[in-house]
Amino acid sequence: MSFNAYLGFNGNCAEAFRYYEKHLGGRIDALLTHRDTPAAAQTPPEWQDKIIHASMTLNGTILMGGDAPPQMYQPPAGFSVNITTATPEEAERVFAALSDGGKVSVPIAETFWAQRFGMATDRFGVPWMVNCFKPM
Repeated sequence: MSFNAYLGFNGNCAEAFRYYEKHLGGRIDALLTHRDTPAAAQTPPEWQDKIIHASMTLNGTILMGGDAPPQMYQPPAGFSVNITTATPEEAERVFAALSDGGKVSVPIAETFWAQRFGMATDRFGVPWMVNCFKPM
């Protein structure tokens, strides 16, 4: 059994996944538009190029997502996607990329459990936590 995050976007999934690929070092495995599916004939013209399914691999973990139809989209709430880094420097770099154009809720800093920890909602509306744990 495995667990993976599946993120719903407000029409900007492709942009978000390309940003994550560039700044997190992952690899996009799938970026399927409605146009690419058997449902294309039933999809409104303005949604043909929206993402029905995206998948990205990052260090063996899979992040998935898609564009939610406007009447179904709700901003993410009650969770964060956590990224654990190996070094404080990597945590700082990742946090800077994810918070650029977004909103920082907890500035990245040392805590009692982490060499670095920070929380931000990125420019795409996704809440993130960045952790670089202290050796225990």
